[in-house]
Amino acid sequence: MTDKLILVSHPLCPYVQRAAISLTEKGVPFERIDIDLADKPDWFKAISPLGKVPLLRVQRNGDETTIFESAVILEFLEETQANPLHPADPYARARHRAWIEYGSAILNAIGRLYSAPTEAGFLAESRALTGMFDRLEAELADDALRSGPWFAGDRFSLVDAVHGPVFRYLDAFDRIGDFSILDGKPRVQAWRQALNDRPSIRHAVAPDYPQRLHAFLQAKGSFLSSLIRRNDPATALRQALPA
Repeated sequence: MTDKLILVSHPLCPYVQRAAISLTEKGVPFERIDIDLADKPDWFKAISPLGKVPLLRVQRNGDETTIFESAVILEFLEETQANPLHPADPYARARHRAWIEYGSAILNAIGRLYSAPTEAGFLAESRALTGMFDRLEAELADDALRSGPWFAGDRFSLVDAVHGPVFRYLDAFDRIGDFSILDGKPRVQAWRQALNDRPSIRHAVAPDYPQRLHAFLQAKGSFLSSLIRRNDPATALRQALPA
């Protein structure tokens, strides 16, 4: 009997997107259920030890197993589903796993950037994030075997699946201002474009994702939020009107 897979999700979560991309690349059918993390349903609390998404609910032969944490979900899918996204060579596989962790570190840095309360803090986080992409640019340049658009060349891998959601944030930042985070990084820029064009990555979010993310960033009460309000014509008009 084929397992039924249910991906418990939030519309903005980049870690959920990783799992959705992997499932799509493997051609595995799955159901996706979004929840409100600000008002978690009781059934979710009962099965999520950490109270986070993603969760993968695996229904098999009348039993259900819940798998949590995106890295564990990705590895489970590699072990149980066809069309592997990890390289077969154990040395290459270890390298890929390390760069998946690096993708998580970039997401943490992005979170610090959009949460920074002051301009000075924002600029410091922007420099740190730029440095992380400098390191990624160097890694792409050092890989003499790369002959295609993906991290491993012509073969899409889990490293690509992990970094696709990373670049969505840069798309959102580009709509707010020019922060020059990827300036002078042609290899990262080319990789970003290839990932943005990949159907599994495009379809890992709903059509209204850009609007949802913009609203989330605007509501943070951070320095970036103030830039959004400054660039919003409706907000600028309200601020210019006499009291």
